[in-house]
Amino acid sequence: MTNGHKSGFVNIVGNPNVGKSTLMNDLVGERISIITSKAQTTRHRIMGIVNTPEYQIVFSDTPGVLQPKYKLQESMLGFSEGALTDADILLYVTDVVEDPTKNAEFLARVAKETIPVLLVINKIDLLKGNDELEKIVARWKELLPNAEVFPTSALEHFNVDGLMRRIVELLPEAEPYFGKDALTDKPARFFVTEIIREKILLNYDKEVPYSTEVVVEKFEEKEKSIHIMAVIYVERDSQKGILIGRGGARLKKVGTEARKDIETFFGKSVYLELFVKVEPDWRNRENKLRAFGYIE
Repeated sequence: MTNGHKSGFVNIVGNPNVGKSTLMNDLVGERISIITSKAQTTRHRIMGIVNTPEYQIVFSDTPGVLQPKYKLQESMLGFSEGALTDADILLYVTDVVEDPTKNAEFLARVAKETIPVLLVINKIDLLKGNDELEKIVARWKELLPNAEVFPTSALEHFNVDGLMRRIVELLPEAEPYFGKDALTDKPARFFVTEIIREKILLNYDKEVPYSTEVVVEKFEEKEKSIHIMAVIYVERDSQKGILIGRGGARLKKVGTEARKDIETFFGKSVYLELFVKVEPDWRNRENKLRAFGYIE
């Protein structure tokens, strides 16, 4: 007996950089997915869970859909395509500047879905007037005729509550899938790696951030403090040099910024040690992708 309790999986899909992670964090109310302006920030499917006495919503943020260039991206596309098969509700996120015909193949699959599809047109704060919005909505209605359209601005929290209300209405009656105190299905050290990765994305450019993987080797939690040791893997010696910087200055900056965010996240003082190791061509090596959790 569910006693009227509702539970469901709400999967968020769409192209890179349309604001999926910002939207999910707004819906969940916690900074779960890392947000930076670089494409492909989200590499795994990250779940954020919203609990009230009446319902449980399991949000899943997926990597942006893109044509894969190497094995890591293949596994990322797999996470996005998997999101179509196991959802109760699908949120397809786009924005006001995106070309609707991009990734037509994936869109065609979304159009065939029998579950409710909510089309979120994000970043409407960039528009000058209503006429523009009406044109954009009309174009999308042609591509996804069965979808309900929600113009939003996740950045300004515009219409996010309306979207949330509709999600709750559409949830099926079911028992909760996770404990009612759960915020996510990911372990604590996952968020440590995501925070460190975010700082690398913000502090370095070109290829370096995409060639890195962060592994937490030690996570020792005491009542008031946490001792963390993490290794940043890169593919080449030259990247190791760039990452560390002259006299270790650049790595130290990443460490300081990450430590502050980790302290905020866990509400404890943190002692963070960072090391850099070279792991040649890890993005194309199946055993490494498996070790780093990209392949089941």
